[in-house]
Amino acid sequence: MYRIVASRKRQLRENEKVPALIAFGDSILDTGNNNNLISLAKCNFPPYGKDFIGGKPTGRFGDGKVLTDLLAEGLGIKETVPAYLDPNLQSKDLATGVCFASGGSGLDPLTSSITSAIPISGQLKNFKEHIGKLKGVVGEEGANKVISKSLFLLSAGNNDLGINYSVLRVKKYDISTYTSMLVSWTSTIIKDLYGVGVRKIAIFSTMPVGCLPIFRTLHGGLMRSCADDDNKAAELFNSKLLAEVKNLNSSLPQAKIVYVDFYNPLLDLISNPVKSGFSVSDRSCCGTGTVETAILCNKITPFTCANASKFVFWDSVHPSERACRITAAPILQDLKKNFL
Repeated sequence: MYRIVASRKRQLRENEKVPALIAFGDSILDTGNNNNLISLAKCNFPPYGKDFIGGKPTGRFGDGKVLTDLLAEGLGIKETVPAYLDPNLQSKDLATGVCFASGGSGLDPLTSSITSAIPISGQLKNFKEHIGKLKGVVGEEGANKVISKSLFLLSAGNNDLGINYSVLRVKKYDISTYTSMLVSWTSTIIKDLYGVGVRKIAIFSTMPVGCLPIFRTLHGGLMRSCADDDNKAAELFNSKLLAEVKNLNSSLPQAKIVYVDFYNPLLDLISNPVKSGFSVSDRSCCGTGTVETAILCNKITPFTCANASKFVFWDSVHPSERACRITAAPILQDLKKNFL
């Protein structure tokens, strides 16, 4: 047993091809940056984190680890990725990766205004501040090396389509125009990262937004079916995003940008839950499983399940840790093939 643990620790220390993992975007990757914000998009309270290390809420939008942690672990970088705004962030963590993602944020600047999240422009500003701190720890040459070799994750678009478009932007733009705008904003973000030396980027597709429990409730009719219009919007955005990733790889020398399909692996769990050992995929573990997320999922919320691993969703928007682990497996295979 000692040899296995020692080998694992050595692997986590000695990853040279991808020395760090850095995350931007929304709650799919957020590891606690919203904890001190005045925002409804926060979860640093029970029952969030009940299956995390020590059973403590950390600001991760789930019962345990989120994809940022699971991918860092699977790539042999470290077991968990701290939030950049964590007041207890250690300088030793700077060289192995931190998370800038903020639950509720989006590609459209208006989205973060609605949710009081940190916009991606603000996340990029924090990252540039981080570069300065990193130089103080490993020197300028060391910092440049870490940034060029590190893997950068971006998950965005879920809140733009799920919250912003259906409430506000639909009044001004058709879905084809709006998804093109979202892809244009994505491209700008990638070029900004490239401009400061980033070369390895994995961009996540959206989730199947219409099958999230909350959108089944809001848009799925009496039977709470998956909302087809929401899923079609997500599919349209994802197809345009994939095309833009190909364009960016052609236009940015020495960059390796990978499109990560999160939509289909998650949809497979939702459509075929029993195959993967789940009992429920149309409701979440927290509360009634139909609308509860963020502050609506709290320690006095009744009916929360005892075993989140039987549910595809932890709350009405976010997959459970077990669902994240299962969807992380094909993602890790792809990342290893492209970056290790």
